[in-house]
Amino acid sequence: MDELREQKTYKIGQAARKIGVKPYVLRFWEGEFEEIQPIRTESGQRLYTVETLEVISEIKRLLYDEGLTIEGAKKKLGNRDRDAFLRDIQNELVAIRNLLGD
Repeated sequence: MDELREQKTYKIGQAARKIGVKPYVLRFWEGEFEEIQPIRTESGQRLYTVETLEVISEIKRLLYDEGLTIEGAKKKLGNRDRDAFLRDIQNELVAIRNLLGD
């Protein structure tokens, strides 16, 4: 339990509001995506770390913004490591900077 005090965690309702989905969506995604592993308290309550929220945000982006199916999102998550993800963001930011510079 000391580990929980050291890191910021969010209850399912807080996490859902922060991401912009309903709590039942997080529960469903938890069953679909192995990358979502909330911490469970002794009473069974789900606690989400900042890192878990980042993964959930990426899942939401893949499903809602890119329009992928759950299977498509799973494949994209499985094929994409963190360094590749950061490189993609960096490339997009450079492209935006170049557009703004013109």
